[in-house]
Amino acid sequence: MVVTCPKCGAKNRVGTPPPGQVPVCGACKASLPWVVEADEESFAQEVAGAALVLVDFWAPWCGPCRLLSPVLEELAREHAGKLKVVKVNADENPRLAGQYGVMSLPTLVLFQNGHPAATWVGASPRRVLEERLRPYLERR
Repeated sequence: MVVTCPKCGAKNRVGTPPPGQVPVCGACKASLPWVVEADEESFAQEVAGAALVLVDFWAPWCGPCRLLSPVLEELAREHAGKLKVVKVNADENPRLAGQYGVMSLPTLVLFQNGHPAATWVGASPRRVLEERLRPYLERR
Protein backbone atom coordinates (compact mmCIF):
# COMPACT_ATOMS: atom_id res chain seq x y z
CA MET A 1 0.00 0.00 0.00
CA VAL A 2 1.26 3.50 -0.85
CA VAL A 3 0.48 6.34 1.57
CA THR A 4 1.20 10.02 1.01
CA CYS A 5 2.68 11.78 4.03
CA PRO A 6 0.38 14.62 5.13
CA LYS A 7 3.38 16.56 6.46
CA CYS A 8 5.88 16.50 3.57
CA GLY A 9 3.96 14.93 0.66
CA ALA A 10 6.38 12.03 0.17
CA LYS A 11 4.91 8.76 -1.09
CA ASN A 12 5.61 5.80 1.20
CA ARG A 13 5.19 2.09 0.58
CA VAL A 14 3.69 0.85 3.84
CA GLY A 15 3.55 -2.68 5.18
CA THR A 16 2.57 -3.86 8.64
CA PRO A 17 4.94 -2.40 11.23
CA PRO A 18 6.08 -4.49 14.20
CA PRO A 19 3.63 -4.62 17.15
CA GLY A 20 3.62 -1.44 19.18
CA GLN A 21 4.94 0.69 16.30
CA VAL A 22 3.17 2.89 13.76
CA PRO A 23 4.03 3.51 10.11
CA VAL A 24 6.29 6.54 9.61
CA CYS A 25 7.34 8.57 6.59
CA GLY A 26 10.69 7.53 5.18
CA ALA A 27 11.53 11.15 4.34
CA CYS A 28 10.47 13.23 7.37
CA LYS A 29 9.77 10.48 9.96
CA ALA A 30 6.27 11.84 10.72
CA SER A 31 3.57 9.31 11.64
CA LEU A 32 1.49 8.23 8.65
CA PRO A 33 -2.28 7.74 8.50
CA TRP A 34 -3.06 4.09 9.12
CA VAL A 35 -6.12 2.71 7.30
CA VAL A 36 -6.19 -0.99 6.43
CA GLU A 37 -8.70 -3.60 5.35
CA ALA A 38 -9.07 -6.79 7.36
CA ASP A 39 -10.85 -10.11 7.01
CA GLU A 40 -11.44 -13.02 9.36
CA GLU A 41 -7.85 -14.21 8.94
CA SER A 42 -6.09 -10.88 9.49
CA PHE A 43 -8.48 -9.22 11.96
CA ALA A 44 -6.83 -10.31 15.22
CA GLN A 45 -3.40 -9.19 14.03
CA GLU A 46 -4.69 -5.82 12.80
CA VAL A 47 -6.55 -5.06 16.03
CA ALA A 48 -3.61 -6.13 18.20
CA GLY A 49 -1.13 -4.08 16.15
CA ALA A 50 -1.93 -0.67 17.68
CA ALA A 51 -3.01 0.78 21.01
CA LEU A 52 -6.17 2.43 19.62
CA VAL A 53 -8.03 0.86 16.68
CA LEU A 54 -11.35 1.97 15.22
CA VAL A 55 -12.98 -0.88 13.29
CA ASP A 56 -15.50 0.08 10.63
CA PHE A 57 -17.95 -2.71 9.77
CA TRP A 58 -19.36 -1.68 6.39
CA ALA A 59 -20.77 -2.99 3.09
CA PRO A 60 -20.47 -1.69 -0.49
CA TRP A 61 -24.27 -1.31 -0.87
CA CYS A 62 -24.57 0.78 2.33
CA GLY A 63 -25.02 4.50 1.55
CA PRO A 64 -24.23 5.72 5.10
CA CYS A 65 -21.08 3.56 5.02
CA ARG A 66 -19.90 5.34 1.87
CA LEU A 67 -20.55 8.71 3.53
CA LEU A 68 -18.63 7.70 6.67
CA SER A 69 -15.56 6.31 4.91
CA PRO A 70 -13.92 9.66 3.99
CA VAL A 71 -14.58 10.95 7.52
CA LEU A 72 -12.72 7.96 8.97
CA GLU A 73 -9.84 8.54 6.55
CA GLU A 74 -9.66 12.18 7.69
CA LEU A 75 -9.61 11.09 11.34
CA ALA A 76 -6.79 8.64 10.57
CA ARG A 77 -4.81 11.47 8.92
CA GLU A 78 -5.49 13.94 11.73
CA HIS A 79 -4.59 11.43 14.44
CA ALA A 80 -1.74 9.69 12.62
CA GLY A 81 0.37 7.77 15.09
CA LYS A 82 -2.49 7.57 17.61
CA LEU A 83 -5.40 5.97 15.72
CA LYS A 84 -5.56 3.04 13.33
CA VAL A 85 -8.69 2.52 11.21
CA VAL A 86 -9.52 -1.05 10.18
CA LYS A 87 -12.23 -1.58 7.58
CA VAL A 88 -14.15 -4.89 7.60
CA ASN A 89 -16.63 -5.73 4.84
CA ALA A 90 -19.47 -7.28 6.85
CA ASP A 91 -20.89 -9.07 3.78
CA GLU A 92 -17.60 -10.86 3.16
CA ASN A 93 -16.92 -11.53 6.86
CA PRO A 94 -20.29 -12.42 8.44
CA ARG A 95 -18.82 -14.50 11.29
CA LEU A 96 -16.61 -11.61 12.35
CA ALA A 97 -19.54 -9.20 12.21
CA GLY A 98 -21.63 -11.62 14.27
CA GLN A 99 -18.85 -12.03 16.82
CA TYR A 100 -19.05 -8.28 17.55
CA GLY A 101 -22.86 -8.08 17.48
CA VAL A 102 -23.10 -6.09 14.27
CA MET A 103 -26.82 -5.81 13.44
CA SER A 104 -26.78 -2.54 11.43
CA LEU A 105 -24.28 -0.84 9.17
CA PRO A 106 -22.15 1.04 9.63
CA THR A 107 -21.05 -0.14 13.05
CA LEU A 108 -17.85 1.19 14.60
CA VAL A 109 -16.07 -0.78 17.32
CA LEU A 110 -13.25 0.96 19.15
CA PHE A 111 -10.51 -1.32 20.45
CA GLN A 112 -8.10 -0.20 23.13
CA ASN A 113 -5.02 -2.38 23.61
CA GLY A 114 -6.70 -5.20 21.66
CA HIS A 115 -9.99 -5.19 23.62
CA PRO A 116 -13.36 -3.67 22.62
CA ALA A 117 -13.88 -0.40 24.50
CA ALA A 118 -16.90 1.17 22.76
CA THR A 119 -19.41 0.51 19.97
CA TRP A 120 -21.28 3.08 17.90
CA VAL A 121 -23.97 2.29 15.34
CA GLY A 122 -24.80 4.49 12.37
CA ALA A 123 -23.05 7.23 10.44
CA SER A 124 -22.31 10.14 12.74
CA PRO A 125 -21.01 13.58 11.78
CA ARG A 126 -17.29 14.14 12.16
CA ARG A 127 -17.71 16.40 15.21
CA VAL A 128 -19.66 13.65 17.01
CA LEU A 129 -17.00 11.07 16.22
CA GLU A 130 -14.31 13.48 17.44
CA GLU A 131 -16.19 13.93 20.72
CA ARG A 132 -16.57 10.18 21.16
CA LEU A 133 -12.89 9.51 20.41
CA ARG A 134 -11.48 12.44 22.41
CA PRO A 135 -11.30 10.67 25.82
CA TYR A 136 -9.46 7.72 24.27
CA LEU A 137 -7.08 9.88 22.21
CA GLU A 138 -6.22 12.06 25.22
CA ARG A 139 -4.91 8.97 27.02
CA ARG A 140 -2.31 8.43 24.28
